[in-house]
Amino acid sequence: MQLKFMKYRKLAYVISAAMIVVSVLSLSIKGLNYGIDFAGGISIEIVPESADYTIDKMRHDLAVFSPELQEFSESKTVLVRVGLKKDSTEEQQNQVVREIKEILDDKVEYRQVQIVGPKIGGELIRGGIMAVIFSFTLMSIYIWIRYRGGYAVGSFVSLVLDFILMFGFFSIIGLEFNQTAIAVILMGLGYSTNDKVVNYDRIDENAKKYHKMPQEELIDLSVNEMMRRTIITNITTMLCMAGLYFFAGSVLREFSLAMMFAVVLGTLTSIYISNVILYHFNLRGDK
Repeated sequence: MQLKFMKYRKLAYVISAAMIVVSVLSLSIKGLNYGIDFAGGISIEIVPESADYTIDKMRHDLAVFSPELQEFSESKTVLVRVGLKKDSTEEQQNQVVREIKEILDDKVEYRQVQIVGPKIGGELIRGGIMAVIFSFTLMSIYIWIRYRGGYAVGSFVSLVLDFILMFGFFSIIGLEFNQTAIAVILMGLGYSTNDKVVNYDRIDENAKKYHKMPQEELIDLSVNEMMRRTIITNITTMLCMAGLYFFAGSVLREFSLAMMFAVVLGTLTSIYISNVILYHFNLRGDK
């Protein structure tokens, strides 16, 4: 049984437009939930002097700072991260460090203390965004060189959609936007590009093979032929991300959740955006 994907091409346009509007509105009104990497903050690496001083007790003692705590069982170290106000001075930053040390007192051994000021955080934001834009541009150039006409237009438009919706996802869900988030977006764009290239290669092969087949049927046939590969790839990736989500701790939980969204998004935009746009071009003369 062959699934009729192109039958719902108009619905795909409507849903895509709605998702873009929601994402842009969320980014404009709510913005991104910047993590300490970007907003500025304090990172302290400590080792408890006693096994009785657990991470839960640390979290309770430092509750006034709303800290983020990550425990590394292998090295017995705990990473404490505390956010800073945007307009905080160097003296205020050092004061927060002193207060934390007073609370923890001699119950821990200090391994490392780092302060990321708002200015440095701003520079990291610009650097991260530039990395995403640079990678996006290179992938677009690669697609344009490899393909022409409808193939290039379809892949470029779907990549733009991936780009907007990935940022929109972080804004809507409220996940912490940090350097890990940048890595997720880059990996998501790369995954999506690979999926589109594989689909386009199959469509191009079938366009040369079935000279008289209508384009709608040709695209549906190609997507159906690639469906087994798509399902297997997605399932294996999802299983890996599920393992991280449930067993790798709170820090990687957001990474795995965002990566699962990126995988699903890349697959859907490959089928319902790049291929739908491709439908409006002459497949046998565009490459």
